[in-house]
Amino acid sequence: MFNPFKKKYSKKELDLIAFLAQTRHFEKLDEDELALFLPYMYLRDYQQDEVVFFTGDPSHALYIIKRGSVSLSIDVNDRFEQLAEAYRGQVFGDNSLLESAKRIYTTVITSEKAELYVIPQINLLEILNDHPEVRAKVMTAFSEVYNEYTTQLFKTYKSHFGFFELSKVYLGRV
Repeated sequence: MFNPFKKKYSKKELDLIAFLAQTRHFEKLDEDELALFLPYMYLRDYQQDEVVFFTGDPSHALYIIKRGSVSLSIDVNDRFEQLAEAYRGQVFGDNSLLESAKRIYTTVITSEKAELYVIPQINLLEILNDHPEVRAKVMTAFSEVYNEYTTQLFKTYKSHFGFFELSKVYLGRV
């Protein structure tokens, strides 16, 4: 049924909503829920080899790649070991969903240029706190991503048994 009071979005807003809907952390949200994030999505330009953040930095923002690519790396024995390369539509810095979290990897731009949407943690958490249904959907997606990471960690550990002690990952906590 036609609702004459339903919010109308501009072409630019609809394009941004469609882009956001294609990302893992936001794919479960409907149009109006996605629109909540639009006022807080800041587009930033980066150049090749520019660092977005370092390991240990406070997790003050979530990033979504509009254009370009970034490397996610950890510092191992004074050199960087690449964990992954991220491209258009991928989210990184997602531990910004957790208050007081620190970055666990370093992120560097690998393409000649990159455009990243940045959503400040304060705005992200405000939306999640004010909209429990949005929080539930985003945190479910967040949990699914981390479940995939854990599954891959265990699979890799099993295929390289003895490379490290898996119990050190859990530090005796379950």
